[in-house]
Amino acid sequence: MTQKIIPVIMAGGRGTRLWPLSRASAPKQFIQFVGDRTLYQATLTRLADPTLYEPPIIVTNEDFRFLVAEQAREAGVRLAGTLLEPVARNTAAAIAAAAALTLDRHGPDALMQVLASDHEIVADQLYFDAIRSARDAAIAGRLATFGITPTEPATGYGYIEAGESLGGGAYAVRRFVEKPPLEEAERMLAAGGFYWNSGIFMFTAGKLTEEMEAHAPEVAEAAREAVANAVTDLDFIRLDAAAFARSPDISIDYAVMEKTSNAAVVPSSFTWSDLGSWDSVWKLGTRDEAGNMVSGNATLMDTRDSLVMSRTSHLAVQGLEKVVVIASEDAVYVGRLEQSQNVGRMVKTLAADKATSPLTETHPTSYRPWGGYTSILNGDRFQVKRLFVSPGKKLSLQKHHHRSEHWICVKGTAEVTVGDEVKMVRENESVYIPQGEVHRLANPGKILLEMIEVQTGSYLGEDDIIRIVDEFGRG
Repeated sequence: MTQKIIPVIMAGGRGTRLWPLSRASAPKQFIQFVGDRTLYQATLTRLADPTLYEPPIIVTNEDFRFLVAEQAREAGVRLAGTLLEPVARNTAAAIAAAAALTLDRHGPDALMQVLASDHEIVADQLYFDAIRSARDAAIAGRLATFGITPTEPATGYGYIEAGESLGGGAYAVRRFVEKPPLEEAERMLAAGGFYWNSGIFMFTAGKLTEEMEAHAPEVAEAAREAVANAVTDLDFIRLDAAAFARSPDISIDYAVMEKTSNAAVVPSSFTWSDLGSWDSVWKLGTRDEAGNMVSGNATLMDTRDSLVMSRTSHLAVQGLEKVVVIASEDAVYVGRLEQSQNVGRMVKTLAADKATSPLTETHPTSYRPWGGYTSILNGDRFQVKRLFVSPGKKLSLQKHHHRSEHWICVKGTAEVTVGDEVKMVRENESVYIPQGEVHRLANPGKILLEMIEVQTGSYLGEDDIIRIVDEFGRG
């Protein structure tokens, strides 16, 4: 039997390059851009072949722990474990910790494929051919990386120059090139032998650990101690904070790949994008005859080669070319498509202003282990939310010191606890939760439960929650 691969998915990034849909607390890997799956769920689906892959290990952080678990459940994918980073330390420490866990569980010969949770990849025959070439290189003792055949002189990617052939579709790495200016990128494409650095890797747990100890011993030691002293919490593995924090904040490329003599690159022609800007979303998306990619509520007239997406109001776009218009629940971004890689500058400007900084941090929709909520309206001493509770889930038994709540059921059937009373609340029925009263909301049904919640009181912050009983272990 061919040795199976243990995927390690990096899912802790906090990106705002696809603002306003992605925010620091709601990054792009957990967002549905098109279709009915998030990028993270699409990544999980690519790893679903049980003849090729073991269940994946996820590396993320405290804030996203329930999100990775719930979206995996929705995708029908079982996880082998979820490592929680106590602090951000870049990819070297995260990958070293995953290797230490894999080494403990499966031994030094266990094959690992490290991949991002937020890349768009077409998993066709070209993709799986590259996977098998990288696997063979890893079994032979190489640290393999996937080099994407460039389709344009992109300046937003790093490059890898291939050296001599190692056989089986792999080549020795001659050098890594940082993100180049346009002239340098054009020169490399004309010369040939240069590939985009995809950030996807394949190696054995033992070989990666050996190379890490040789080239980045502080990272290796911190990761080893963090795993050895980790604490299991529900389905999560909490890495030891003191040990993990001692790791240098460096990437796997800088820590190992640029220093080792065992690096290999597998030239790959499958469709790939890191979706680092709105123009990359447009390039990969399905476009109409006018070159427009449209998602959500929108009507276009005399408009060409544009990206228009709405999560809320109906957008009417007329007489424009090569623009990007993105509407989230609380913000709209409009810009030139070819300049969309600079959206980060706009985000920095917004973040510097106290009045607009929340737009870069939090999203109107927040996800919880039981479902989530969307903020609809905020006013003086009141706010309105849409709650959605997954089938079979329930919120914590809780109370509030400063607010009362009115719940109206708009979809499904709710089981509501108020004090000592438990009752069923059906569509078009409502219930009142007095200030200070112990209460709980649960979904005993088979479909998503939706409630409209109206809060009134002197303080409406999320920290005014006193949890009495919580099945998710939250205080």
